Amino acid sequence: MSEFRIHHDVNELLSLLHVRGGDGAEVFIDLLQKNRTPYVTTTVSTHSAKVKIAEYSKTPEDFLRKYDELKSKNVRNLDPLVYLLSKLSEDKEMLQCLQQNAKERSEASANATTSTTFAIPPTSTKISMQELEELRKKLGNVTASSSVPQSAEVTRKMLRDRHNKKNPTQPNPVFPNWVYDRPALIGDFITGATPAGGDPAVAIGTMPLPAQEQALVDDLLFVLVGVDGRDITAQPVLGRQNRSFIVDPTLDMSIKELEKSSFEYGQVNHALTAAMRTLMKEYLILVTQLEHLHRQGMLSLQKLWFYIQPTMRTMEILASIASSVDKGDCMGGSTLSLLHDRTFNYTGDSQAQELCLYLTKAASVPYFEILEKWIYRGIIKDPYSEFMVEEHELQKEKIQEDYNDKYWDQRYTIVQHRIPSFLQKMADKILSTGKYLNVVRECGRDVTCPDAKEVLYTLKERAYVEQIEKSYYYASKVLLDFLMEEKELVARLRSIKHYFLMDKGDFFVHFMDLTEEELKKPVDDIVPPRLEALLELALRMSTANTDPFKDDLKVNMLENQSVINAILNTTPPSSGYKGEEPNSLFVQ
Repeated sequence: MSEFRIHHDVNELLSLLHVRGGDGAEVFIDLLQKNRTPYVTTTVSTHSAKVKIAEYSKTPEDFLRKYDELKSKNVRNLDPLVYLLSKLSEDKEMLQCLQQNAKERSEASANATTSTTFAIPPTSTKISMQELEELRKKLGNVTASSSVPQSAEVTRKMLRDRHNKKNPTQPNPVFPNWVYDRPALIGDFITGATPAGGDPAVAIGTMPLPAQEQALVDDLLFVLVGVDGRDITAQPVLGRQNRSFIVDPTLDMSIKELEKSSFEYGQVNHALTAAMRTLMKEYLILVTQLEHLHRQGMLSLQKLWFYIQPTMRTMEILASIASSVDKGDCMGGSTLSLLHDRTFNYTGDSQAQELCLYLTKAASVPYFEILEKWIYRGIIKDPYSEFMVEEHELQKEKIQEDYNDKYWDQRYTIVQHRIPSFLQKMADKILSTGKYLNVVRECGRDVTCPDAKEVLYTLKERAYVEQIEKSYYYASKVLLDFLMEEKELVARLRSIKHYFLMDKGDFFVHFMDLTEEELKKPVDDIVPPRLEALLELALRMSTANTDPFKDDLKVNMLENQSVINAILNTTPPSSGYKGEEPNSLFVQ
């Protein structure tokens, strides 16, 4: 967590707790920064934390059910949060303070709600036109301030009323009568019409699988032209809502879930699916072998139960993983985090751990291919937005004029939820490695790490951590050599020292003497080419004439900006410095 995030969170917490005065936020921030340590999740610590919270909860079953639901969705930092809550529940004074604060905030919220209400005259009294108009305005203000979105019908009615006020003599456009008399002519679904197709009394789920597919194809052809099918019907819509359809619930699951077989789910999920299909083939082979034994009369019920025991455990794990990926909408790094956690959770079960390890290795292959391109060449090829580093489209044409590092600072960023849990510690190095190589590539040099090796997932993280560190050191060395040798960074810094730190003081004296008359003029009357000529003459007359980079010194007229503003402009825009100063002359 960055220092700015800690500042923000501490200040927000103090605001929620209504803490006034005292030592201030800085004291707590220093304590957090000095004493924070990484939380290491273990099965024992997580279970202990859950038990403690359940003991203090009025509805422990609801808490455990919610925890399991969030865990199945692969929510990040769930276990550290549960551990923190368990520690808070142990501290009686802290718990009492938080309960009191929650009570005060709820009362304050209730008072704020009641203060916004207004009195309505009793029904037995007569309301004057003035009171009625005031009441109408108040109701209008309440409606306008409401965050609940208006329906399409209400919006259209409001637009019609506004139109009638502005143009009372011009009638509103209306639909012709044939739209209602002959709905089939508008090309939309007809609500309440008899479905097309075969006998509705026969449920599609009772048909064989090939027959279900044929019936579904017939329905889809009808639906494509705006006609309800037998097993696929359109739901009525209100206004301009999106159209949705009802599919016969008895339809075979393999066909019903076909729409989820899409490339948008990413390469990691497809690799995981391919690995699962391999295991499913082995499962079908087992079923075939059992059927062969059965036909030979050599398969009893006890033998069948014995043979399918290992397979039952395998299918249970596969179903659990598939369900967790589906519930959590996992993609890319989040899928790998889920698989990695499952692999470590099965430490005591060697067969289950070996199965999860096989799935994790297979699913991590496309992710590590993207990682290899990034840390070895500085290239991102991530068509489905699965990788932890995201590339932003920024224009680099203005780098020469802007003189800030926005291009390098914001072009590549880390996306937290895409970081696999086993690469969390290396995320910053991975980002920097690719950025360093990319800087060199953008300057016209194609670089590739000479120690490039295939990165593979293992339970011993040191294997891929070493590869990442090697590529990081190589990228750092390449960039440093590029700046120090090819771009002569030290010599350029020495050149900057000549002019901006007055290392060559005679140059500045010559320049001010030569440009005295020109600089006395108003800014609009100064001729920049003349200043350029005088600057070059001052350079030739001073000891700075031996500087190899003297030709890079230019004169720039800064409009509505001071020299300080120009220097601060070299920092990222997030620095927050704003301000305008009179026109200035800037030698750069």
